[in-house]
Amino acid sequence: MKGFLEDANYSIGLLDEGATLADVIDNCIYEHTHTGKKAFYVGDLGKLVRNNIQWQNVMAPIKPFYPVKCNSTPGVLEILGTLGVGFACSSKSEMALVQDLGISPENIIYTNPCKQASQIKYAAKAGINIMTCDNDIELKKISRNHPNAKLLLHIATEDITAGEEMNMKFGTTLKNCRHLMECAKELGVQIVGVKFHVSGSCKDLQTYIHAISDARCVFDMAEEFGFKMNMLDIGGGFTGSELQLEEVNHVIRPLLDVYFPKESGVNVIAEPGCYYVSSAFTLAVNVIAKKSAEYDKLPSGVEQTRNDDEPVFTYYINDGVYGSFASKLSEKLNTIPEVHKKYKEDEPLFASSLWGPSCDELDQIVENCLLPELSVGDWLIFDNMGSGTLGEQSTFNDYQRPLIYYMMSFSDWDEMQDAGIASDTLMKNFFFVPSCIQLSPEERFSTAA
Repeated sequence: MKGFLEDANYSIGLLDEGATLADVIDNCIYEHTHTGKKAFYVGDLGKLVRNNIQWQNVMAPIKPFYPVKCNSTPGVLEILGTLGVGFACSSKSEMALVQDLGISPENIIYTNPCKQASQIKYAAKAGINIMTCDNDIELKKISRNHPNAKLLLHIATEDITAGEEMNMKFGTTLKNCRHLMECAKELGVQIVGVKFHVSGSCKDLQTYIHAISDARCVFDMAEEFGFKMNMLDIGGGFTGSELQLEEVNHVIRPLLDVYFPKESGVNVIAEPGCYYVSSAFTLAVNVIAKKSAEYDKLPSGVEQTRNDDEPVFTYYINDGVYGSFASKLSEKLNTIPEVHKKYKEDEPLFASSLWGPSCDELDQIVENCLLPELSVGDWLIFDNMGSGTLGEQSTFNDYQRPLIYYMMSFSDWDEMQDAGIASDTLMKNFFFVPSCIQLSPEERFSTAA
């Protein structure tokens, strides 16, 4: 596993009832403070188990297919594979990762909207047949390189939010679906279903209603061409909140019951990514440099709230947008920094900004926040860092992937065993962690062995 703890050489700490994830973070910070102050993650894999139970309680029988690009760390993939989750892959390397877990091709979907011919051939050789398509050029490419492909037509959704226009980057129109079906018929390519995606930032759940209605139109259209459609993919956009999950289910369930009832034989699937992993990972970073910001370069709004004699601090940390904060380049940071060291409630807070280590103008992590005065060597904690931060590794400025410490509570471990979903291979990766024990990565491996 490139960039991670070498392939299967990872372990999962079973937390004693007296231990918490906060204890694990404290212990890891203690260890790293004495050995090099590297950034690190703590991953609560039990969160994946709980989220899967929540999904089954609320969304069943919609089967989840996890987008591997969201977080491709070995612990996540192996736990989800053990839970029976399918996988949505966007590249050859992701397909290979999932296949190494022993996942059957039927539980893998190739979802990249712009596929390389060589990777289509790889999918064909591996028996991964289900893939998405939204234009005739892609359709012809697939027909040449994967004659047994089974396509999901990716249709666009009218995802309109405040200040944003219609999202038409990927996905085709209803009108163009007829053209694609004509092309598929001529090329002898199978079309077996429809996919759409509603962004997690979309606040109007009516978008689901329009998308499902459009999907039904495409299914009816397919009958005219003799295609036997049996799959509907409602995409991702699930934030991880149980409330949001229930709200989405409340909107889509009546429509699915009418348009795609059980007796229709249509399998409804989804692609929840950050839903599973976002809240499962916490990142700890270290302050490596500090300086006072110049008054005339303060972020907008800071000038009006500060006194002239109050310092304004700029902190540089040992991880940034070319590493664990890569998603910051395309979206807002979905977490706020928490100071690890103890400080008094009445201690003064100062306007601060956080930057990564690259000295690049794009490497700004937090533009403006209020923090107590920090020193070089202090630690900051970021929650909800499991999504979009643990995919392919950047090579910018010799960036090194932070270590990952996987943990799980005994109750979550028991839940897996009771459900009969804990494989012998996975169980070999577990080791017991008593409360308040300092454990280095090397010790973890020797203990697991």
